[in-house]
Amino acid sequence: MNIDDFPEETAPDESGAEAGLIQLTAAEARVLGCLLEKEATTPDYYPLTLNSLHAACNQSSNREPVMSLGTDEVEEAMEGLRYKHLGILVHQAGARVAKNKHTLDRVFPYLTEGERALVCVLLLRGQQTVGELRQRTERMHTFHDIESTEAALKRLCEYEPHPLVRELPSGGGRRVPTYVHLFCGEPAADSYLTAPSIGVPSRATETVASPTWREEMEAQIADLRETVEALQEEVKRLKEELGA
Repeated sequence: MNIDDFPEETAPDESGAEAGLIQLTAAEARVLGCLLEKEATTPDYYPLTLNSLHAACNQSSNREPVMSLGTDEVEEAMEGLRYKHLGILVHQAGARVAKNKHTLDRVFPYLTEGERALVCVLLLRGQQTVGELRQRTERMHTFHDIESTEAALKRLCEYEPHPLVRELPSGGGRRVPTYVHLFCGEPAADSYLTAPSIGVPSRATETVASPTWREEMEAQIADLRETVEALQEEVKRLKEELGA
């Protein structure tokens, strides 16, 4: 497997950027989150083709907000991640097209599996409570309790040399603290006044609504589409090799 080299004029910065945390556009954040998610949940079909990445970015389940990006916008966002050393194209033997892969571990090599899962879900779904994050990272990493989830979030909030996550304290209509990632900059002032999607009386009794049957079905359909696309590519490759 051959991997595109980093641009010659700059070397990857594994400290998380010298002048501050690497900043992403909304599209770049969505692409990075999708690559992290699919690597963990569907490893047999990772790295992703452009078409698979496009479908993942525009899923209507497990995304907030839901986006409608064009393939050119996804490709441009991936190019931006490559420039910022957070993504690469890989060329696999027998594959007809290059595939897309994140390189978060090169820039932030000390993130644990749980911390990576939290970053992924924050990139995909924005501001969330600790209970929401614990439930939504379950497919990627199992946190045994709220305390272990909070501990991982605290490490991300205190990450050196630049925090990756910010805790938004309770208040202003919000009954429990929430968390946001900082890859798109500091949260706007009104974020501190916005209540989370699920209100609860206290942290101790925090609960998260289970996904609806529609959300579960949409997630399953999205996974099935990826599987079918991967199988179609494999069939085409085999036909080409056999001269059919």
